Amino acid sequence: MSWFEFICAGIAIGILIGLFGVGGSSVATPVLSVLGVPGFMAVASPLPATIPSTLVALVPYLRKHETRPKAAAWTLLGAVPSGLGGALLSQKVGGSILLILSGILLIVIGIRILIPINETSISSGTKRRKNRLLLVVVATLIGFASGLLANGGGFLLVPMYLLIFGLDMRESAGTSLFVISCLTVPILAVHIFLGHVNWTVATAFTIGAVPSSLVTSQLSKNIKKDLIQKGFGIFLIFAGTGFMIFRLV
Repeated sequence: MSWFEFICAGIAIGILIGLFGVGGSSVATPVLSVLGVPGFMAVASPLPATIPSTLVALVPYLRKHETRPKAAAWTLLGAVPSGLGGALLSQKVGGSILLILSGILLIVIGIRILIPINETSISSGTKRRKNRLLLVVVATLIGFASGLLANGGGFLLVPMYLLIFGLDMRESAGTSLFVISCLTVPILAVHIFLGHVNWTVATAFTIGAVPSSLVTSQLSKNIKKDLIQKGFGIFLIFAGTGFMIFRLV
């Protein structure tokens, strides 16, 4: 294991954060495992990099008013308590089964995202977003999964906003980054308490992730929304496949 490898891994994850509005921790886990980081440390060590990376990536979205603070607040209301519960239970639940199920879910969502979303679906999603109880319930489920898998939940948050609650790709990414930057804090605190964070890995990972997420989030403003959406769908399919291979091989 070397700092250079961890920094390069951080750069790759930072690109995902800036481009798609995902925390990147879920993808970082198999990468760190391949680099030799053991067990729960591979799961939790990317979390310290997630907070500053998402914050710097969020800035361009805030400047262009491509976040929905109210939707983010209602999401956090459900996701924070359940995220804490999931993190506390992470040691007692089989991670392999969860990652395989997550992989299947990501592939299905990725395929759906590749199908164009029509105006009727967007209008229906906007109406559903006004149902605060529904938003809190869905966010609770995502928060729990985020706690169990030690990630900020962006790989599920973005599809939730995009497919269920009527936001476009840029708004989904911006709102997801807003939520991730807050949701990761309590989840990280629990994993620090449980001793799951390797701070050498976390520091090197942060050095790579923060600048790359900032640069990519700035560049993404010039990419068409539909191209980003298609890219995100393809990313989810590959990530889901990677999850299953990581646990089955």
